[in-house]
Amino acid sequence: MSSPSKRREMDLMKLMMSDYKVEMINDGMHEFYVDFHGPTDSIYQGGVWRIRVELPDAYPYKSPSIGFVNKIYHPNVDEMSGSVCLDVINQTWSPMFDLVNVFEVFLPQLLLYPNPSDPLNGEAAALMMRDRPAYEQRVKEFCLKYAKPEDIGGAPEEESSDEEMSDAESDSCDDQVAGQADP
Repeated sequence: MSSPSKRREMDLMKLMMSDYKVEMINDGMHEFYVDFHGPTDSIYQGGVWRIRVELPDAYPYKSPSIGFVNKIYHPNVDEMSGSVCLDVINQTWSPMFDLVNVFEVFLPQLLLYPNPSDPLNGEAAALMMRDRPAYEQRVKEFCLKYAKPEDIGGAPEEESSDEEMSDAESDSCDDQVAGQADP
């Protein structure tokens, strides 16, 4: 089995060779942005989000931290920090997964099948359960307001570097939010 640094390098190159725009944050291969498009035939279609990815030293044995830089209206994404509540990232990560899986499978599945019973955005979860058409309209409004291709152009590094990210150590999304103090 190859070392974590070789695997990190290989997975990052594989992601860069795919259709995703990848922008390194620093000289190392630990932090970078990926431009992510909303899934086709979904209420997120047409939206483009800048995703901040942080790879831990133990990657792929520990999951990457994933966070939306520009705003998205979704029950499982914290509206203020952009942190993501996704079991496969937070609890069930396996070294068999790679970065392409995150962007081709896990994030699209998150957007297509939100879980309002384990929310990071309580307002979105409540609206989704109470009034689905109003929820879908709000999602589309956020896409138009915050997720246009020009909105991801140059997200200032200072603003996003302090954002909370999904945490592989967290047992549940509720614990994650409760355990982090506001700056």
